Amino acid sequence: MKRLKFLLVSLIFLLTISSNQSMSEIIENSKVDLDTVYSSKQLGSFIKDGKTVFRLFAPSAVEVLLFTYEEVNDTIYSRFEMKNDEDGVWEVVLEGEIPGLFYGYKVFHENEDTHEDYKPLCVDPYAKAVASYTSYLNPRKSIVCDDKYDWEDDTWIKRDWRDLIIYEMHVRDMTRHSSSGVSEAGTYKGLVEKGKTGGLDYIKNLGVNTVELLPAMEFGVVEIPYKDTVDGKFNTWNPYERNHWGYMTSNFFAPAAYYSENWKELEWNTWMGTDTKQVTDFKDMVKGFHNEGIAVVMDVVYNHLSEYELGNLKQIDKEYYFRLDEHGHFISESYCGNDLKTERPMLRKLIVESILYWMKEYHVDGFRFDLGKLIDWETLEVIIEEARKVNPDVVFVAEPWGGGYDPQGFSKIDWGSWNDQIRNGIKGENPDNGHGWIFGKWYGNNDLNRIKSYVNGTLQRDSHGLFLKKEHSVNYLESHDGYTLGDFIRIGAGHVDHEHEIIDVEKHVKLTKRQLSLNQLAAAFLMTSQGITMLHSGQEYARSKVIPYYVTVDDTNKGKIDHNTYNKDNEVNYLNYDHATINKALLNYYKGLIALRNKYEAFRKAKYVDIGFNQIKDNPFALAYSLNYYSDRFYVLFNADQNKSVQFELPSGTWEVLVDDKKAGTEVLDEKIGYVDLNPISAMVLKMKK
Repeated sequence: MKRLKFLLVSLIFLLTISSNQSMSEIIENSKVDLDTVYSSKQLGSFIKDGKTVFRLFAPSAVEVLLFTYEEVNDTIYSRFEMKNDEDGVWEVVLEGEIPGLFYGYKVFHENEDTHEDYKPLCVDPYAKAVASYTSYLNPRKSIVCDDKYDWEDDTWIKRDWRDLIIYEMHVRDMTRHSSSGVSEAGTYKGLVEKGKTGGLDYIKNLGVNTVELLPAMEFGVVEIPYKDTVDGKFNTWNPYERNHWGYMTSNFFAPAAYYSENWKELEWNTWMGTDTKQVTDFKDMVKGFHNEGIAVVMDVVYNHLSEYELGNLKQIDKEYYFRLDEHGHFISESYCGNDLKTERPMLRKLIVESILYWMKEYHVDGFRFDLGKLIDWETLEVIIEEARKVNPDVVFVAEPWGGGYDPQGFSKIDWGSWNDQIRNGIKGENPDNGHGWIFGKWYGNNDLNRIKSYVNGTLQRDSHGLFLKKEHSVNYLESHDGYTLGDFIRIGAGHVDHEHEIIDVEKHVKLTKRQLSLNQLAAAFLMTSQGITMLHSGQEYARSKVIPYYVTVDDTNKGKIDHNTYNKDNEVNYLNYDHATINKALLNYYKGLIALRNKYEAFRKAKYVDIGFNQIKDNPFALAYSLNYYSDRFYVLFNADQNKSVQFELPSGTWEVLVDDKKAGTEVLDEKIGYVDLNPISAMVLKMKK
């Protein structure tokens, strides 16, 4: 009734000032142009001049109410009517500074007859902290939050993109396993505990200089109840009822509360994040990494919103924020239920301001964009332009697909991109029948010239190349998606059938001689190729993802290797440092290669003309190249033949062996003159003795 009265009063007012217009003309002319409307006002909740301001952009709404709560569980609330301006910004100002106040919005649209008691409480899109309830539909309450924090002398880690060695990891998985020795296991704080087997010390000792966090903004933790139907969706695919990786983002300014809770397992049907500790914990984590010279990159999801929740942008203004078909249904090229309409000016503003907020308030050093191709080009260009005004060295990397595929386009606007060509060319596309170069096979259009191109950074100047600059190429062989490299090799080598159950996991984890050789060859190629280098957590010890038998859910794949672990908050995803000890030879090999790459700029900054290739006749899988960088001269050898040793003739002079088929690093292992014999499935790096 209240909303009908509001509409009636508004229409009568319009009629009195425009008696010559028809009713339909008045309604149509009073609507905001969704494609052009823009407001420069600060949005969200914030404290100013001793007052607390609440602003929400909802241009299609006819009424918006603010509800506030003293405690998160309160059923008693205060209710405030908000007023809108001509640009669709709704506002109310409360007396006093009220940090810690819980709040949310109830938003009403034209032709709705739902009573306010039955409207969902919508979370503020600009909320700096959020309390979330751990049940399906992920109910949330926004929290008024100030940004006070003592950063001391901390600032961004500024690094040439070519120097980046990125370690992709999940906040909880790095320390949740008991073998990590961490007291605050699975949390932001636990991640930077010192003197522990897992977490910060492990990452530091590995030698990488950048961590990339899987999504750590507030996200939909709980999915549809198993074998239940909700909104026409029958959950047959996820017996865990969980979203573990975080790719169902709900709030673009708030750190995920779950990673501040020291829970062994998720506690269902309870509130988390109510004390806003997640804000300080996240900042402490960043500062902890920065103190060790390690940069922090965030994996961010701006292409879609959490599919499994009620009370977000879908209820605030579906028509404005989402790409819809002619029937008003969500378009889902992301395959995640909904795609955000990033080309809309105020959504572009939200994304840009979110990026700048994480840079300024959390000192984040860079971003990896999930399904980046779903974000319009203008928004992408504005993002990097505005971010570089804050930090000229900020890192931007895209997953260059989703509604298309265009690494070249990202390179053109000076973004980095994941290089799936090197991934598929070197290891293959699938372990059953899509093997790559390390197996002595050519996948797709790969040949020796493509392998040479990968060494050089997969540049557009080469046939089928992708990038204008080598620092745009993020070279990787494993990510959170798909099989781990270790499991890909176990299956691809024919040593494991992924459809069979694994009884003795530790025996399964231990690498055979051939598995070790394949892992080492892949690692040597990756770490000596030009471009940005990325490893996924556990790749350095051939991590295996076996679903444990102890899980109590109805998972028919118990005991089998998993290649899509997005929903499993258990030992499938947790890093087991005992397994790192089992495969210590591979771990040390990776450490040595990382040290080599860090010490010698030739493997990062050599010019195209500084790399010269030599091919062995009658063996397409053998390759050698010289690498010159100022006074340093290297000779790099690969033999991907599965059975034959290869003899390589060396350029004149004495050559020091830094990498062979057993060890890698910066210490001299041997000296060679004239020629070397290289075993099957192996690599060698030699440096000219001065």
